[in-house]
Order: sequence, then C-alpha cells, then structure tokens
Amino acid sequence: MSESTASVLTESDLSLTSPAQGKMAELIGQVEEEIKGVRVYATPGGCSGISFGMTFTDQINGNDAVLQCDGFSVIVDNDTMQYLRGVEIDFVDRGDGQATFVFNNLQPVGSACGSCGSAQGGGCS
Repeated sequence: MSESTASVLTESDLSLTSPAQGKMAELIGQVEEEIKGVRVYATPGGCSGISFGMTFTDQINGNDAVLQCDGFSVIVDNDTMQYLRGVEIDFVDRGDGQATFVFNNLQPVGSACGSCGSAQGGGCS
C-alpha cells in the first residue's frame, strides 16, 4: 500500500521529546538499508497488560498512522494507536549504560504492577 493511505498523526496524538527524536535520528543514521521510519508496536504482556516495542520498518501499511519528525517518521498501526493516544516517548540516559526509551502518560490497561504503563511513565520497551 502507498504512504498516501496512511493517516497523519499530530503531537496531540503522540509526541517525542527532543532527546527521543535525537536518539531515533541517530539510530536511523546507523542503519544501512532503506527504511521508512520507526514502527512502534504493542504486544500482549508486561505490567500493564501491553508491552511496547520499536523496530525499523521499510513499509507503511494502509492501517498505519504516521508522525513526521525531523528526518524520520514514527509509524503506528491503528490497533497500537488506541493504547498510545496522548503518550509522550522520551529517551532517558542515566549514564553507566542505563539508557532506554520511556513511554510517558500511558493509560493503564488492566492492573498495573509498577511504574510500567502507569500515568507516571515507565521504561517499557
């Protein structure tokens, strides 16, 4: 399917902090093959009942929504977007090799067992 069939996301739908945008742009710059952007996806499991991950993708499907960032796109399918609406993705580097993307403002799904998936944010990746 073509990119024109994908819907466009705004920062009210999903946002990335400056550190997250910088790290994603850096990671994309290290990839040698042609990619369309970073796909954020949800899988069952994790503290909140849903775990999130990110991967590079070379395609945009008709059921995807796209957030244009500076130099790259964040791609989310409709099923995942229902869990990410209003979420801010941040990148936190605590030094000593402890660096991770953090999903802030997640809406809990089921029972939460800690900060992962809570309104306070958590290091779900």
